[in-house]
Amino acid sequence: MEFRKNKTIYIQIGDMICEKIMTLEWKEDEKISSVRELGASIEVNPNTVMRSYSHLQDLGIIYNKRGIGFFVSQGAPSKIKEMQKQDFIENELPLFFKKMELLQINLNDLGKLYNQHLETQKV
Repeated sequence: MEFRKNKTIYIQIGDMICEKIMTLEWKEDEKISSVRELGASIEVNPNTVMRSYSHLQDLGIIYNKRGIGFFVSQGAPSKIKEMQKQDFIENELPLFFKKMELLQINLNDLGKLYNQHLETQKV
C-alpha cells in the first residue's frame, strides 16, 4: 500500500478497510484480517493497524469478539457511505466549488462533463 503524506497512516488504513466493506469484499458479520495479517500484507507495524481497528470500532464499523478477532458490523456499508458523504460535502465540495468559480466552470459545463464520464464508464 502506498501512503499519502497529507493524511495519517492509520486513517488511510481505515479508509482502505472501509473500501473493502463498501465493495462487499468484507461482508457484514464476516471476520476480517487479523492485526498481524493486515500489518504484514501492507507492510506496516501491527500497532498502526490496531490503531486503525480501534478507530473503526469506535465508529461502529467493526467489532471485536474477544479471543476470536474483528468482524464487520451490521449496517457498516451504509454507515460508511453516510460518513463519507458528509465528509465530502463538508470538506471536499467547498474546495471543488471554489475551483469551479476560479476556472469559470458552470453547472451546465459540469453536467455535460459528468454525462461524458458516465458514458465512458458504460464501455
